[in-house]
Order: sequence, then C-alpha cells, then structure tokens
Amino acid sequence: MRICVLGAGAIGGLLAARLSVAGNQVSVLARGEHLEAIQQTGLSLVEADGTVTTASGIVASHDFGDLGTPDTVVLALKAHQIIAVADQLHQLYGPDTVVVPVQNGIPWWYFERHGGPHDGRRLEKLDPDGVLSLAVPAERIVASIPYPAAEKIAPGVIRHVAGDKFPVGELDGSKSERAGAVSDVFSAAGFKSRVLTDIRSHLWVKAWGNLAFNPISALTGATLGQICRTPVTRNLAATMMAEAIEIAAALDVAIRFTIEKRIAGAEAVGDHKTSMLQDVEAGRALEIDPLVGVFVELGKLLGVATPSISAVYALASLLNDQMANTITEMTT
Repeated sequence: MRICVLGAGAIGGLLAARLSVAGNQVSVLARGEHLEAIQQTGLSLVEADGTVTTASGIVASHDFGDLGTPDTVVLALKAHQIIAVADQLHQLYGPDTVVVPVQNGIPWWYFERHGGPHDGRRLEKLDPDGVLSLAVPAERIVASIPYPAAEKIAPGVIRHVAGDKFPVGELDGSKSERAGAVSDVFSAAGFKSRVLTDIRSHLWVKAWGNLAFNPISALTGATLGQICRTPVTRNLAATMMAEAIEIAAALDVAIRFTIEKRIAGAEAVGDHKTSMLQDVEAGRALEIDPLVGVFVELGKLLGVATPSISAVYALASLLNDQMANTITEMTT
C-alpha cells in the first residue's frame, strides 16, 4: 500500500517505521532536524524490548508536492497542526484516497455520520471555523484509535514504550472493504488492528484516560506512574473520569471499564511521560481542547456538570498561554 504519514513524531514515526519495514511504500511529512535525519539515515525505531530497526526506504519531505498520491493518508498531526496545513491536504487526494486520523482525545469528526440527534454537529472547541471538516471530508475517513505509548528521543529516532493496538472503523459503523484493507496493513506491520463497528465507544476508553492524565502530567511534570501512585492526583483523575462517564452516558456510550481498571492500566505503563508533558518540555503548543476542552463543551451541550474537568482545563489553558507568551518573548 502507498501510505503517507503526516507527522513523523512519536505515534506517526512508530507507524511509518513499522509500515515501511513491512514492505509498504511510505512517505512522511516532517521538518527540521528530524526531517534531515530521516532523509540521511532513515527512521529508526527502538522497540520496547530494546531491538532497533531502521526504515531506510521512507520518502521524507516538508513539501506536500513531494509526497505523491497515496492510497492512505495517516493524519498523525495534532488537531491544531492539521488546521495549519488544511489548505494543502487536497494535494494528496486521489479519487479513492482514505484518510486515517490518529489523534488523541475526542476528534473533530465525532458527530460526522453519527446518525444520532447530534448528527453532523460541529464541535466548536475542535473545528471552530469548519476548516477540518472541509479539508478532511467525512466520506474519506476510516477512524483509528492510537493506543501505543511512544516518544521521539532524537532526530530520526522513535522509542516504542508500550502498547500495540490500532483498531479501525467506519464512522457509520459499517464493515467496509477499505477499513479491512487498512486493518490488514496495520496488522501486517505488527499492530493489533481489529475492524470495529462501534469505533466511538472504544475511542472513549482512550480519550477518558487522556482527559485526566495528560493535563495533570503537564501541570505537575509527573509521569503516568507518579500520578497513579500519588493519592491526591489519583483521586483527581478518578473524579474527572467520573464526570466524563456522565457525558458518555448522555451520548448513549457505554464505557466497558471501571475507573479503577483504567487507572490501573495507566499505572502499569510505568514512568512514561504523557504526550502533553512531552510537549511542555519541548515548548510546543498543547492539545488542550481535544483532550480536555471538548469535554467541557460536551458537558454544556448535554447538561452535565464538569467542575473538576473545567478547573483543570482552566489551569492547563493558562499554562499553554504562558508557554506561548514565553516563546514569543524569546523570539522578539
């Protein structure tokens, strides 16, 4: 399969490296030293057991015109980064090109082809001007949920920490040939990739944890293990997740895990830095709205109170603003 991965960071890099080694024609969008390293020596992947593989056949560029017309586009950029390149995405589309978003949190497409009372509703926190909906038509999307934990540890080098699940599914719940093709390709690259007919309920399990662990990690500098081992932050995470369960119930989504089981799963990952903490340490903009703010929006839409989520959202938003101001001061 011809696959273009937009964003060769932790998750995108993990996917790109494994998909390339498995024999697919892979291109990636990357920038700076990371791009130079991939172009010069390939994309190296340090697996959880310490083994290292290098994908040397990847086409890497910062120019969309160099990435060809793939069968599948994997959107591994963060939501705000997708908006920044939205007007260029059309260059990658052929008549049957499939787009596979792998963002954390609740995605902008959540109500697209939903079929419920909110069918087609645009989430203001995620796509305020409708840019994403226009740039990534719902009919092209085969959704996926990125469960692995990974880190970019050096230019051209990704470390796989844990996890190997990338389930996929159509937005309308159907089982399609194209979803099966994506599942097969991901599975052949060493991932567990089932085709789901209820992608949103599974998505909630991942988003549920990201909601709590990511902002707490960003605000405190703590790893997953530290958050879960510390009673006050463990309790805060549980409270936020309890509020999210009420939102899920209002959307007729059944979460198949207890709060304690979800927290125990995060604790088992150990002292891994969440993606938001990695962004804090790198001075990058944070995924505040997809991971936290959207739950505040959904709570208001559905009449569900979210006091703990709202408080953490306010603090994380201030942190994001303070980081942006610091970067601006350093560059002026």
